Order: sequence, then C-alpha cells, then structure tokens
Amino acid sequence: MRHPTDIECNAPMANCSFSPESKNLLRGVGPHGHRERMRHRVMSAGADTLADYEILEMLLFSSIPRRDTKPLAKALLQRFGSLSAVFAAPAQELRSLGVSDKALLLLRFPPVLADRLALAEDRLRPRLGSWDQLCTYLSGVMASAVPEQFRLLYLDNRNRLLADEPVDDFSTTAPIFRRALALQAVSFIGVQKTLTAFHAATSPLRHFAERLSLEAGALAMIVHDVVVVTEKRPPLSLRQKGFF
Repeated sequence: MRHPTDIECNAPMANCSFSPESKNLLRGVGPHGHRERMRHRVMSAGADTLADYEILEMLLFSSIPRRDTKPLAKALLQRFGSLSAVFAAPAQELRSLGVSDKALLLLRFPPVLADRLALAEDRLRPRLGSWDQLCTYLSGVMASAVPEQFRLLYLDNRNRLLADEPVDDFSTTAPIFRRALALQAVSFIGVQKTLTAFHAATSPLRHFAERLSLEAGALAMIVHDVVVVTEKRPPLSLRQKGFF
C-alpha cells in the first residue's frame, strides 16, 4: 500500500511549484520586503511623502543591511526630538542607542548637504527682501547692464529672485503678467540704469511704474519698487520718494 506522501512527491513538478503571484507575496515578507516597498514608494510618490522616522529609517538601510531599521529610527527621534537633532547628536550618545560607526558616518552627511544646497540656492536665487540685499545684487549686475534698458526682477513669495529680464515695451503689461504666472512669481522690482539726469516728473518710467503697480494689485501681485541706477549717485527708489 502506497503512503499518501509518496503520491504527493510523485506528482508532476508543475503542480508542486509556486505560482508567480505567490512568489511576489513571499518577496514582501520580512525586512527585505519592507525595504523594497519603501524604495518603490519613494520612486513612485517622492521622498517628500515620507515621515521623519521613515527618512531616517531609509538612510540607515545601507549601513544596516539585514535588520529592520524602523525601531532604531523611532528610538533616535524619540531620544533627540527631531531629524536635525539626530544628525547633530554626539557620537557617544548615538552609539549608546545602537548606532554603528558605519551608520554614524552616514548620519553626518545630511546637514552638510543641506548647507551646501542652501548656499548654491542663495547664489542662483538671491533673496532681495531688503534695500541692502537689493543694492548688493544691483552692484554686481548693473555694471554690465544696457543703459536706459528697463529690467524687471520677478520674485517668489520669499522674495527670492526667479528671473531678471528686460522689458522693451511700455505699451502693454500683458507679457509681464503671463511671464509672472509661468514663473509663479508674486512680486516685482523694476530697475533701470541711466547715464543721464533722471527727472521723475516727466519720465515714462514713473508712469509705467504706477500702471504696473495698479494692475499687479488686481492680480494679487506686488510691485515692491522701481529703482534707477546711475554711475555717480546711490540707487534711487521711486517707492521711497513717493513717485508711485
């Protein structure tokens, strides 16, 4: 009499193998499957969808290859209170919570990267939120500017420069506002370099500044200032002089 297990073992191999669906299910079991799902989530939805502990958890993946890093990530955040505090924590305290030297080395890089990126951003998109900041910017760019050419600085909601572009036609403002919407700009600063005496009362620049400011307000945008730059005098603010 044949034993039941003999019948099972003699069955065709195709009937004993796992289906592709069952293999996919097994691949999702354990830390490796969790890491695979996290990576897929970042690639499909973006890293900004992660909670702080998940960001820390993923940073620890490469330094802790075969262990669930979620408990350690949560323990570090609970102990130090924030991601930035974890990155700045003393090495001895991190080691006491189970952070290896390899992981410790990895945690030292995010603050450095953040600082370097911020410096690069400041160079590419300088902040022009004060008169001193604006004058510093103009001192660097207006030396090579075309005389009598009006330029418009498009700014974001943090007064960072998005674009510095010429405006050659004072007869219409429509291209300016189309460009502002494309850049997601919310405010402007106008600037013109002149080699002759500036007479605000008769200058078309003053009238254009008034018109631009009025129409920008209707679109919830702001003209912060229009500035005239000369070679021998400090920059002249039409806003500060009450010309518009």
